[in-house]
Parts: sequence; C-alpha cells; structure tokens
Amino acid sequence: MFNILFWIIIAIIVLSHLTGLFLDFLNIRMWSSKVPDRLTGLVDQEKYSKSQEYFRVTTNFGNVSSTVNLIAILLILFLSGFAWVDSLARSVTESQILVTLLFFAIIGLASNCLSLPFSWYGTFVIEEKFGFNRTTSATFIFDQLKGLFLWIILGIPVIALITWIFYETGKYFWVYVWIVITAFSVFMNIFYANLIVPLFNKQKPLEEGKLRDEIEILAISTGFKLSNIYTINGSKRSTKANAYFSGLGPKKRIVLYDTLIEDLTTEEIVGVLAHEIGHYRKKHSLLMLASGIVQTGLMLYIFSIFSNNRMLTEALGASESSFHISLLAFVLVYSPISLILSLFMNYISRHNEFSADRYAGDVYEGKHLASALKKLSLKNLSNLNPHPAFVFFYYSHPPLLNRLENLE
Repeated sequence: MFNILFWIIIAIIVLSHLTGLFLDFLNIRMWSSKVPDRLTGLVDQEKYSKSQEYFRVTTNFGNVSSTVNLIAILLILFLSGFAWVDSLARSVTESQILVTLLFFAIIGLASNCLSLPFSWYGTFVIEEKFGFNRTTSATFIFDQLKGLFLWIILGIPVIALITWIFYETGKYFWVYVWIVITAFSVFMNIFYANLIVPLFNKQKPLEEGKLRDEIEILAISTGFKLSNIYTINGSKRSTKANAYFSGLGPKKRIVLYDTLIEDLTTEEIVGVLAHEIGHYRKKHSLLMLASGIVQTGLMLYIFSIFSNNRMLTEALGASESSFHISLLAFVLVYSPISLILSLFMNYISRHNEFSADRYAGDVYEGKHLASALKKLSLKNLSNLNPHPAFVFFYYSHPPLLNRLENLE
C-alpha cells in the first residue's frame, strides 16, 4: 500500500523530531540550580533561577507542541489525509489553479486550528506567568484576522501564479517560478516596513530630545540618515525589548522598540543602534537576501527534476499527479537538505552578529553595547548557558557570553 518514498518521508519526520528532542535533552543537561562559574558576576542567583525556570517551561511546552504536531502529521500520512483533501478539492472544481488554492487553504486552516491553542497558551499562560505578556484577547484575535487578510491578498495571488506557471511553461517552469519568488522577496524586503508592519504596530520617526541628539552624532559619523530611524510600540504585545534593521536602498530603516528605549540608557541605546548600522554598512541584509534567493533556486531546480515523478504522488496516497501534491511530498523529502542549509545560514547569521558587534565597538564605545546586551538578555530571561550543539543547530545570534568576549 505504501511505497518506499512514503517510508522515507516517515523516517525523515520521525528522525527530525527525535533530533530535536535529543538537542533539547543536551540543553537541559546544562541546567543547574546555582549560577555556573562562567556566569559569576554576570547574573545574580535570583535572576538566574528565574531564567532557568523560563527555559525549562518553554522547552517542555515546545516539546509537547512538536509531539502533537508529529502525531498529527503521521496520522494524516497513514490515513492518506492529503489525498482525501486533494479529492475534496477536485470535487468542487476542475480548475487546477482553484484545486491547488483549495488544497492549501484547507491544509492551512487545519494547521492553524492545531497551532492556535498552543499559541494562545504560550501567550496568555507562559508569557503571562513570567511577566512578559501585554497582549489583550482582542489584539490576539485581530492579529489572527490580519494574518488571514494578508494570506488572502498576498498568498493567494502568488500561489495561483506559481500554479499557472507550473502547468503552462513546461520543464523550465522552475526558472519562471524562481523569478516570481525572487521579485516577491525583494518587494517584501523593500516595502515590509511600510505595508505590513503598520497593520500590527505603530511606527514613527524618532522624536526630538537627548537620545536623538546623541544618535545624530553617530548617524553623521557613519553616514546613516537619521530620518531612517524609527520607534515602534512593541509594548503593545510584550515587555521584551528589541531592535532590528530592515529594507533596502532608500527604504532601509532601523526600528527601536519602545520597551528598548524604556529599559536602556541613552548610551546603551546608541550602542545598540551602532550595531544595527553595522549590519547596514556591511550589507548583511543584502547578503542574506541573496543567499535565500540562491537556496530557493536550488530547491526549485531539484523539485523540477522530481515534480512529475509518480512516486511523489503515490507517497501521499493520491491517485492523480498534481503540483500541490508533488510539492508537499517534495518539501517533506527535501527537509534534510533544508536542515543543512539552515545550519549554514545560522552560522552566517552568527558571524554577521559578531561583525556588527565589532563595528559598534569601533564607531562607539563597545562597553555600552556590552551593557545593553547584558540588560536585554537578563530582562528577556535568555538562556545564558546553552549547549554548544543546540547553539549550532538553532541559534541565529551568538549566546551572550560569546558576544561579550567578542566585544572585549
């Protein structure tokens, strides 16, 4: 009943889950009731104990969530659930494009129904327990509705176009799809802050005052336009603080959370800003975008080789070949390659963070960024003592101690 590709998919899914559990196990083994020697002087016992408890609770919650997802996907695969959804979509329409859209809409709705209770619990129970949550029920619900709205106005047209290209352009469809996805990615990178962020948060240029005056000195010395520095009301959802760089060309901007401004001194904020300017000056966003585009092209090319393979269709129990079934099966089989690429991207990301830290230390006193990183890590209850293997697999940013050593 099940072909060899089906069992390969099952093995990949199960092994991936077991790998995650093993890495969590290694990470948990680093837990200690007392402050480790390497953290002495960095954190007091009370704060360390609270961060360890937060780490333990979130890790256990994540394992429960991932196990439920594993059980769900295995049930769907063994019961030929994807084939059933495919048949259901085909019973509604004969249009290949509409069948694909219905298929992914049903799968997406089912996935959202499964993840929504976990998202709610994580926000209103775990984050609330540790004093992070400021999200109201209304905000949470409207965020879900806004996400659906974005899927309708952005996701549906892009999926429809890609499906049309698949059926109309022959074996080189992957090139055209690559062009479409690249154009969409560049568009989103340029206009994300202008079009998407305002749906969820309020952004405004940095106000006049001492902070702006201090930043202006840094902006002039580094060649970054002060008009591209914004604040955002992150406190609407959480007490956690952050800052980020987004956009390309004239649409680039640095965004500071209001919680960051509340928690740090002027010098520390300028230090964080110097770090973000470092990302801009060293073209990290552009390089990461280019890497993502290359990875997408690689995946699409490999998919083009197997897209008409009957085994992909049969692996999910479907009787008729289609773009959506082949793509879903391929994504499941491709996941080991995706994992390897993600390891590489995380390594590059950590390298970029070190580079931006060093840039901040060169253009502004590094001690201010170091002080800011300490405050943010302690406030956000970051795991200060992660296992190196866990960092290698999952961390896009280096652990605090490594960043402090790099700054020194």
